[in-house]
Amino acid sequence: MRFYKSFLTVIALLGFISCEEVVDIDLEESEPKLVVEASIIWIKGTDGNRQEIRLSTTSPFYEEELRPVTNAIIAVTSENGSRYEFIHDENGIYLNEEFQPILDLEYELELNYNDQVYTATESFESVPGIDYVEQLDGGGFAGDEIEIKAFYTDPANQENYYLFKFTDDDVFLELYEDEFTDGNQIFGYFSNEDIEQGDVISIQMEGISREYYDYMFVLRSQVGTNQGGPFETMPAVVRGNIVNETNQDNFPFGYFRLSESDSITYTVE
Repeated sequence: MRFYKSFLTVIALLGFISCEEVVDIDLEESEPKLVVEASIIWIKGTDGNRQEIRLSTTSPFYEEELRPVTNAIIAVTSENGSRYEFIHDENGIYLNEEFQPILDLEYELELNYNDQVYTATESFESVPGIDYVEQLDGGGFAGDEIEIKAFYTDPANQENYYLFKFTDDDVFLELYEDEFTDGNQIFGYFSNEDIEQGDVISIQMEGISREYYDYMFVLRSQVGTNQGGPFETMPAVVRGNIVNETNQDNFPFGYFRLSESDSITYTVE
């Protein structure tokens, strides 16, 4: 259950290149779509006041970078009536430094861009926290990997969904749900043949909704299974929970979510 962190994955078509001829492929360009990275994260032990939302648009096929959006109007409103406006800072990043996170409360995102209104609604999900980290040498299928386990205690008698982020040189994501582990102590798992003694691994655990779990599960499946030849069928578009109220056909990419988070740093022994 591992894949590199990404909201959008671009699969490049590989041309056949000889010493005598270069083939240019004429690709049809579609209209740019809005990309919304709206993850409100409240780290345990902090006030959670400073939050950011990042906006960009998709770019033509041969461009690697997304294009930042700098002229949108963004607000997040809680079900108790508190309204938080996000103001553009730089490079498509919008900030609010007075956000008041409240667990289990419902929040609505409203975004205005190019005379179109986008909305999404999500509840603020809690997380139990990381109890401790355990290391096991000789792990993996070949017995040559170091395994890292981050233990946590799942709250009983309720559905819970979690996202783990293990950061070494890259970011690896793991998804968990508690259908068969309700109320038990269980662990988030990470192993990599490149882990060595002295490496510092950042572990972040986030509570997520069932809907976001399903979204990330599909996204991971698309990324993980699309490893065939250069002319294999492109993966299906993975749509998030953000709706274009003005023109539903012009849907955006990305997701609006609110998650409590716990984190720990572990040094490999």
